[in-house]
Amino acid sequence: MSVAVEKPDTPSDQRSRRSGGREARRAMRAAPLADDIKPVRAGLEGGSYGPLSENDRERINEAVLTLLETVGFANAIPSCIEALTKAGATLGEDGRIRFPRALVLDTIKKAARHFTLHGQDPKHDMLIQGKRVHYGTAGAAVHLVDVEKREYRESLLQDIYDAARIVEGLDNIHFFQRPMVPRDIPDPLDMDFNTLYACVMGTSKHVGTSFTVRENVKPALDMLYAIAGGEENFRARPFVSNSNCFVVPPMKFAEDACGVLEACVEGGIPILLLSAGQAGATAPAAIAGAVVQAVAEVLAGLVYVNAIKPGHPAIFGTWPFVSDLRTGAMSGGSAEQAVLTAACAQMAQFYDLPGGSAAGMTDSKLPDIQSGYEKGITDVMAGLAGLNLVYESAGMHASLLGFCLESLIIDNDMLGHCLRCVRGIEVTDESLSIDTIADVCLKGPGHYLGNEQTLRLMQTEYFYPAVGDRFSPKEWNEKGRPDILQRAIIEKKRILAERFPRHVPKLLDDKLRARFGNLIHLPRSGMGG
Repeated sequence: MSVAVEKPDTPSDQRSRRSGGREARRAMRAAPLADDIKPVRAGLEGGSYGPLSENDRERINEAVLTLLETVGFANAIPSCIEALTKAGATLGEDGRIRFPRALVLDTIKKAARHFTLHGQDPKHDMLIQGKRVHYGTAGAAVHLVDVEKREYRESLLQDIYDAARIVEGLDNIHFFQRPMVPRDIPDPLDMDFNTLYACVMGTSKHVGTSFTVRENVKPALDMLYAIAGGEENFRARPFVSNSNCFVVPPMKFAEDACGVLEACVEGGIPILLLSAGQAGATAPAAIAGAVVQAVAEVLAGLVYVNAIKPGHPAIFGTWPFVSDLRTGAMSGGSAEQAVLTAACAQMAQFYDLPGGSAAGMTDSKLPDIQSGYEKGITDVMAGLAGLNLVYESAGMHASLLGFCLESLIIDNDMLGHCLRCVRGIEVTDESLSIDTIADVCLKGPGHYLGNEQTLRLMQTEYFYPAVGDRFSPKEWNEKGRPDILQRAIIEKKRILAERFPRHVPKLLDDKLRARFGNLIHLPRSGMGG
């Protein structure tokens, strides 16, 4: 009886098989993927990490309800007092508005949840519920970072538009809240209107913006209604939300912002209820205490919004920041900021409210190693905690004082890594790979390079950076030893030379310019003509 002996592979055979696998992988890379099978995408479910136990969250909730009932809020404007007292809050002799527990709990129960933040293009719609994660920009930086000169200069209106059109093509930045203020426009009305104009013209993704005073909301609404094709259309699909700092920590209403909040609710704009106390300065230095105050402040805002219009979409925007207690300066890239933001995500989930908080606010002045580790840690922890909306996650520097266009491009890669971590590992009968391992080991070549499973999963299971460096040292040397910042500079210049979004047609823009006249400051020459 003869026994067949399997002939071992020669080096030539192995090279041939690897070459065949490489060609197959190249062919797979060329095929476009549907959005729902991409390895990372908007709305992946987080929640695998949380610094607070269930008991911790119960104790924070109890402290919050106690503060709202006993301390309350100062400096309410008359219309706020009227709305809140009519809803069941009480006005004390000391002028502070206090919130009975039953009122707070009833509001939480009835508040809007599981709603959509719309883009002008429906493909950018974001369902805000549960532990679905989305990353975006935000901030009010007063400087743009010039990485080639290593300088900070004042941010301009054109910079806001340029940032928006860069974000329009970055898959891992899901929404665009204005990240800078236009320092070349000093008038508050002109600034508010043109900031919004630059954002909605630059991207078809959901936009967040703010207003200085109540009176500045109406012309903005007129513009948004016109772009949407009518007020009814905008109210059905509001593609702009209002970032509203209605509170001055600790526990005081901000009078102008409250007027803005009321006007936005009446106009159909979703509200980001934003509490931004700074631990050790305007919030307790104790991390748990900073969470308690932020939650109390945002829940007061939730009662306020629902007293005006029950069920109006509002985002639980707990944004407690961190101080370097040695100097009092903000420290947005700190480890404490990372756990604070993750804890805020957990509290939003505790109430089953749509949550938004801040991460990615590096203290570094340039896109360097410090920027990378501070942004990566804070952003991934926010995502792993299941935060619905991670604001300021890309482009920001110097703890919100500087914004960098090149960093948007680098951070898009970084956020892809974060999203892949958020996605985690799917364990199924198929993914356990028993048959695949047996086939390769017992029948196949002893490697998985050209295996059917490898080819099938290489795009759907693995994330690949766009500008990140995965060259071998030899390849890197042959390509002139580039670094990631050089590649980002080249890509930024290419985008700004080529990408001029036209989701708002020129004919409609002509009508806007005719209607609003000199109020629009962004020249057509800066928008591709």
